[in-house]
Amino acid sequence: MRRLLSPVSIAVVIAVVALLGLLVYGVRSTAPDASIETALASGARPRAPALELPRLNGRGEASLGDFRGQVVVLNYWASWCEPCRAESPLLERWHQRLADRGGTVVGVDVLDVTSDARAFAREFGLTYPMLRDADGETQKDFGVAAYPETIVLDRTGRIAALRRGPVDEEFMRREVAPLLEERA
Repeated sequence: MRRLLSPVSIAVVIAVVALLGLLVYGVRSTAPDASIETALASGARPRAPALELPRLNGRGEASLGDFRGQVVVLNYWASWCEPCRAESPLLERWHQRLADRGGTVVGVDVLDVTSDARAFAREFGLTYPMLRDADGETQKDFGVAAYPETIVLDRTGRIAALRRGPVDEEFMRREVAPLLEERA
């Protein structure tokens, strides 16, 4: 019994408990915010957080409010992200389809070198609005945990769908196309 209560034993137990506490804290604090998924799963469309960022081309700023009345496919990406590269042509095609039907794709470049991001947009011929979130601040508001992630907003600025990972044709048809028929 004496050995179990030695100062070394007590210190080891305290250290193990502290490490487990740090591990739990680390896992919980880096997990994506699931509140949007929870709301969508219950059939709700939560209001999108406010977003105002500089344009990637350096010409002023833009906000989500600038796109009110449109269906918005808000895509978080980075030039160094391979899945982002793979989905970019699809997003450009959909931007062209949406443009005359009251919708748009809006890209948000995150944690990236500006010149690399601009080269990426040129390489893929991306014509949709591009914003720049240099320090990744706005991704917290949307619960973005990795790249790419896409948030689809209806015409009233409410979140209608979310995709963690690259979008594909099926997602765009299922989640975006029906929103084009809805009134604001």
